[in-house]
Amino acid sequence: MTDLSEEQQRDLEAAAFRRLVAHLRERSDVQNIDLMNLAGFCRNCLSNWYREAAEADDIALTKDEAREIVYGMPYEVWKALNQQEASAAQRQDLKTTSQSE
Repeated sequence: MTDLSEEQQRDLEAAAFRRLVAHLRERSDVQNIDLMNLAGFCRNCLSNWYREAAEADDIALTKDEAREIVYGMPYEVWKALNQQEASAAQRQDLKTTSQSE
């Protein structure tokens, strides 16, 4: 494996994060519940992790600010434009997935 400096590793991780966020913004057709059922995390989880990282560095960031960073717009706007009602099957899958963890 290539030896990376801490700075190189941080920069690559940051680039991968930016690419993931851009991808999730482009794929608004993929619902958060689908992400949760498949991968065990969603856009909201990602924004929570971002906020927790900010707090660990004593950076004040609200839940809404962190979500806007991930969604690329206020969360309520994104929901109005993109969120669909979860089907009974999606809700059941989430319940089953949550219980198995």
